[in-house]
Amino acid sequence: MDNLPKCDANYVALSPLSFMKRAASVYANRTSIIYECTRFTWAQTYHRCSRLASSLRALNIVKNDVVSVLAPNVPAMYEMHFAVPMAGAILNTINTRLDAKTIATILRHSEAKIFFIDCQYVPLAQDALRLLTDEATLPLVVVIDDMDSPTGVRLGEFEYEKLIQMGNPDNIPEEIQDEWDPIALNYTSGTTSEPKGVVYSHRGAYLSTLSLILGWEMSNEPVYLWSLPMFHCNGWTLTWGTAARGGTNVCIRNTTAYDMFRSINTHKVTHMCCAPTVFNILLEAKPDERRQITSTVEVLTGGAPPPASLLEKIEPLGFHVTHAYGLTEATGPALVCEWQRKWNKLPKDDQAKLKARQGISMLTLADVDVKDLKTTTSVPRDGKTMGEIVLRGSSIMKGYFKDPKATTTAFKNGWFATGDVGVIHPDGYVEIKDRSKDVIISGGENISSVELESVLYRHPRVLEAAVVSMPHPTWGESPCAFVAVKKNSHQQTCDVKEDDIVSYCRKNLPKYAIPKKVVFLPELPKTSTGKIQKFQLRALAKTFEVSNNVDKFKKDSSEKAGTSSSSSDQVGDHAHQPVRKHVLAKSRL
Repeated sequence: MDNLPKCDANYVALSPLSFMKRAASVYANRTSIIYECTRFTWAQTYHRCSRLASSLRALNIVKNDVVSVLAPNVPAMYEMHFAVPMAGAILNTINTRLDAKTIATILRHSEAKIFFIDCQYVPLAQDALRLLTDEATLPLVVVIDDMDSPTGVRLGEFEYEKLIQMGNPDNIPEEIQDEWDPIALNYTSGTTSEPKGVVYSHRGAYLSTLSLILGWEMSNEPVYLWSLPMFHCNGWTLTWGTAARGGTNVCIRNTTAYDMFRSINTHKVTHMCCAPTVFNILLEAKPDERRQITSTVEVLTGGAPPPASLLEKIEPLGFHVTHAYGLTEATGPALVCEWQRKWNKLPKDDQAKLKARQGISMLTLADVDVKDLKTTTSVPRDGKTMGEIVLRGSSIMKGYFKDPKATTTAFKNGWFATGDVGVIHPDGYVEIKDRSKDVIISGGENISSVELESVLYRHPRVLEAAVVSMPHPTWGESPCAFVAVKKNSHQQTCDVKEDDIVSYCRKNLPKYAIPKKVVFLPELPKTSTGKIQKFQLRALAKTFEVSNNVDKFKKDSSEKAGTSSSSSDQVGDHAHQPVRKHVLAKSRL
């Protein structure tokens, strides 16, 4: 049978661009995008993407050129997920919470030919571009004005809507010939080093998208709320996934309680993704920010493992939570906590604990395992023995852009090492216990900071919690807890004491795992993607003059909180944590 031919009739390269073409044909009149008063159908969205791809080519964009974009979840951001690769280029979505220096580093490293900038971020982009004034070539700048409320802000010669108008809709893009071609370039957040450029292939993006919509059981005609930034692993591939299901994309600029509740109520949202941080925004919403949720909203969450107590609080509001796990390097979600019917008979507390697990591999991931960090052998499936989570499959990145050494280091013995420590339960479900560097070894006992944090989150007054190691003269290391508490409406100062937290932990933890110190902060430090920066807390815990450093840190945190523009500034999913020296820093969902 080896002589049977591969031809155009029986072989087509895999690419998520096919989802858009199909949606324009079979879902032509369905609503594709809602943004305030703006509405598009799938036929219109395909038409606009074709025009934009045509204009990009007219601007001398050729195959494998990088096109960068700095924008919130607006229609243009969604359209570029198709239009840019339709032109043969590589889409680079930049985290809007980065500083100008890091953005400049990304533009320089990626050699971006065009830089699309939303009107909201023009000042930030200007600062970044000033740092590139000595470069031989600067990217061509295109401003994206607000479709619903135009600002008139301009930078450079071009404006997004004019580029679309200039394009030829009949200039239908050619189909992708090689599915291994790059489609997207996503940078890790670079907390402990320079950001690394993670390259996705058309094949990997296609398979990851199918995995997610199947694993999450996303039904036909979903109404998807963009509470997750599209710059996070291309919206965990759901930028392409909503087209595959003929769904509606509800775009919002800011992830605020008011905007989320309003959108869910008005547009009858069925699906959304977010980090556990967003749950707190919804739970802490004021009465005038809330709206009634009349039908269940399916929520996919990732990032830090959500405490079971948090899941118990969010679901009664009208949300059904599914937990996923992934990395930038895995093209978004790699594992999903697939629910089993028999679990419905369990008590709610037990159900919440099961939902907090990371789960089983997505369909198109070839394999997942947990291996002993020293011997690289698989750990027993006992739910207790910890090892490093490793992955392999077509959804794993092509590699790091312009960094062959880092790419080689990332792929070991046919596996991609995540740097996350976890266990496998007897039923095959994986559960993260910690980042490898965050495991606390006290007197020979391994203490999972994640488990300790889960206990802290169950305290009725704890809003945020993080646990790191602290030097101990006898045991080597001991747990140090950093906590931000919920304020009483009439209480301006913290009325929760260290003894209250320690006493609570003593009732729920073995003696060796009880925090030896509890530090209260106005808010915990976070990365640009909203993940708690444990490296800062770890450095603080290791100082001799802890009290002095804590006072200084409290002051810095208060000043930072006072300048925050909105609650969405602290929201994020895919984040960056320090890991062991021999494991590359990865970016989590």
